[in-house]
Amino acid sequence: MDHVANQQKTEALALRYGADAVPAAGPWNDHIALLLSHRSVRGYRPDAPPEGTLETLVATAQSAATSSNMQTWSVLSVNNPAARAELARIANDQKHIQQCPLFLVWLADVARNQRVAAEEGETLEAAPYLEAFLVAAIDAALAAQNAVVAAESLGLSTVYIGALRNEPETVSRLLGLPDGVVCLFGLCIGYAAEATSNEVKPRLPQSIVLHHETYATTGETAERHAYDLRMGAFSRRNEVSADDWTRRVIRRMGKIKAMNGRHTLRSTLERLGFPLR
Repeated sequence: MDHVANQQKTEALALRYGADAVPAAGPWNDHIALLLSHRSVRGYRPDAPPEGTLETLVATAQSAATSSNMQTWSVLSVNNPAARAELARIANDQKHIQQCPLFLVWLADVARNQRVAAEEGETLEAAPYLEAFLVAAIDAALAAQNAVVAAESLGLSTVYIGALRNEPETVSRLLGLPDGVVCLFGLCIGYAAEATSNEVKPRLPQSIVLHHETYATTGETAERHAYDLRMGAFSRRNEVSADDWTRRVIRRMGKIKAMNGRHTLRSTLERLGFPLR
């Protein structure tokens, strides 16, 4: 690896982990650099990407791995301003849902394969089980992440909107989803507004998330405290809440109220055609 590439790698890893937590040296290329530069963007210019961008992103999404090629996901593009406004309300008034030129809703979709079976005079006995929903959700997430990487390679920015799960039944009615199809998350895509912060958010050090042979927690507390310092400084520079990582986890998971209604998700999924047996 030449000196310039090595320097770029070191800088990218330092942004992601902090200068004191850069992992060991390894292979490097432009694709890895792009992945490490990812950041969520919550402010967008109104100008649309080039014609055909949506179809290109869906092609990359469909190129992701899918369990047994069952392809149990769908994606829905939402352009109607009234629908966007309602989705923003559901997602705690995240205005970038209305700003971005492309807004996609990613769906777990077992209904399509059930329709196929019905047309063939067959029954899918496995469809009502938790495994079928889990496969659909995993496949949708893999597909969406492919689209995110593709969008960023084109100079676009993105942010996932998990808060659509606050009111999945409202989303289903709004988007006309049949039984066996449910919204998992939204995705804003567009060109970042100039005033939007684009700083890379630090992640937990690899010493916490990477295990060898068996799961181990040796040294985790000290490493977490060091990460809290990095994350707290990032939050003070970029976010409304100045929490460190530990406080953020406790704030988000410590009280049922913080789930914004998602504590009833299992029963909601059952009503939307996912028995989860």
